[in-house]
Amino acid sequence: MNTHNKISIHPDLENFLVNEVLDGLDYSPKELLEGFSNIAEEFSPQIEAALAKRDDLQQSIDAWHKENSLEDFQAYKTFLKEIGYLEDEGEDFIINPQNVDPEIATIAGPQLVVPVMNARFALNAANARWGSL
Repeated sequence: MNTHNKISIHPDLENFLVNEVLDGLDYSPKELLEGFSNIAEEFSPQIEAALAKRDDLQQSIDAWHKENSLEDFQAYKTFLKEIGYLEDEGEDFIINPQNVDPEIATIAGPQLVVPVMNARFALNAANARWGSL
């Protein structure tokens, strides 16, 4: 692992960022890695808190399933609301995206979740998004 500021980065990822992502862009590797380090440092406490909450919710849900059945879906839904997993639907709202391509800002498309470590999956997801427009 290579260390930059307060983050450690795998040499393969660093190589990809420096030699492929930044190629042709007006950013230095130092700027990118320092910027990412600063973002990671700023948001890590919030991310860690969210992950801890997710673990707590999952433990509560697992315990509920051990003691109950899904035959009473309304009871399950009530339980999920009680623990804060589900919330009542809010009022309708409109967003006004700026500096975003119209294809992304105004046309809904599939939202694919893929492992970023697999370049083929990520490319297929991006192609599927653009191909659906």
